[in-house]
Amino acid sequence: MKMIVNKLLTIGRVSIAYLLIVSICNISGAFAQRRGGHMSRPGSSGSTSRTPNNNRANRPNTGGINRPNNTANNNGNRINNNNSGNRNNGNRTNINSGNTNVNINVNNSRNTVVRQNNYRPYTRPPYVYGGRSFYSYHPYYYHPYRPFYWGPAYHPWGFFIAALATTAIIVTVANQQYHYDQGVYYTQSNGGYTVVQAPVGAVVTTLPSSAQTVVVTGSTTNNYYYGGTFYEKSSKGYTVVPPTAGSIVTSLPEGGKETKVGDVTYVKVGETYYQPIQQDGKDVYEVVKVDEVKQ
Repeated sequence: MKMIVNKLLTIGRVSIAYLLIVSICNISGAFAQRRGGHMSRPGSSGSTSRTPNNNRANRPNTGGINRPNNTANNNGNRINNNNSGNRNNGNRTNINSGNTNVNINVNNSRNTVVRQNNYRPYTRPPYVYGGRSFYSYHPYYYHPYRPFYWGPAYHPWGFFIAALATTAIIVTVANQQYHYDQGVYYTQSNGGYTVVQAPVGAVVTTLPSSAQTVVVTGSTTNNYYYGGTFYEKSSKGYTVVPPTAGSIVTSLPEGGKETKVGDVTYVKVGETYYQPIQQDGKDVYEVVKVDEVKQ
């Protein structure tokens, strides 16, 4: 009986040992298989065998410094943007509201035709040069052209301002609106107002106090002159008219240009020629009548 018990104990020990060995082997194999599978996974973030496509240094469209399509020198670059601060249409870059020499193309042709003085024939022969005859009542006397300044309310043609004074009124000529203020005419332009030559036919009720009376010799009508513009008084007020040939003014506005015609230097304002002369010992200008020489 004792021998049987000893055999059973021996068999039990062997079975337990066998089970322990099998369990250990299974655990070791599973652990080894798990580790081996981990190292061979191609897309694992912690693996040293990660494929090149997951390497940030080689990704062409990532947020790194090698992005070819998102650099600061492409379409979003304000430095190369042709519209950054430079308005080319109307070109505000070259307009300085404090500079009376701004370069603006203004059509002044509506006030450049000289009216002939039908009341006073010319007694002096014209100066003929270049196929044209230049008529004047007084002899030529050169003196340098010096633009005249009519005061703080006056601005020359081409001058730009951002806003008008509250005293400005609207004047309509040939279905076009102008703004008039203290002897100066404006048209609305991009971002403000530009001074233009007074349009012939415009009627205003008042003139600046410094307007000059111009006597038209032989006529009962007197003209008025201010800032390069001639007016005639009527029942409605003062109407802008072309200059009358032979009219004499003491000053010319800014924007004129000394123009050499043969041996005579005229001052051309718009398309009107003014001849430098002397009257009563003073330097003044006479409006010249210009005709084409008839062949």
